[in-house]
Amino acid sequence: MLAAARTLLVERGYAATTIDLIASTAGVSRPAVYRRWHSKAQLVHEAVFPDLGPDAPEDDFIAEITRLCRGAIRMYADPVVRESIPGLLADLRTDRAMRRVISDRLEATARHDLADRISAAVTTGVARPVDADTLMDVIAGGAWYAVCVRRVTDAEAAAGQLAELVLNGVLRRP
Repeated sequence: MLAAARTLLVERGYAATTIDLIASTAGVSRPAVYRRWHSKAQLVHEAVFPDLGPDAPEDDFIAEITRLCRGAIRMYADPVVRESIPGLLADLRTDRAMRRVISDRLEATARHDLADRISAAVTTGVARPVDADTLMDVIAGGAWYAVCVRRVTDAEAAAGQLAELVLNGVLRRP
């Protein structure tokens, strides 16, 4: 069902990808879909964002921020993500419970880990204190805008530029 959803999202877009279409494409019944997912937004979110990615966190603060920027650019460059984000955001705006499930599933751990890394970097004098949520928002927002709005084609260069900008705003000046 997740593979069918990913394919349909790229072929038809978010609005035209319905639960009925996903079920028929996957060769299952509509009730079978709803036994696993309570809404189209929940199914699509799991299809689009199956996990936090294959890259292990870096020990070095600078390397970790760079890894997060690269990961965000790669994520938004995925055609399934690009096609899904506008509709998914609209659906999630009206479903507060689903937003909480998604936040807990995908973002809460990453934001908590980033807060710990910032704290350690502040303690060692590498970084000044910044809010982890704001830093994560800057990375995700910058990556989304670069890929989905500006349509950058060189993902590696865009990730490097984003990381450089973020780090120069976070690192202490000697």
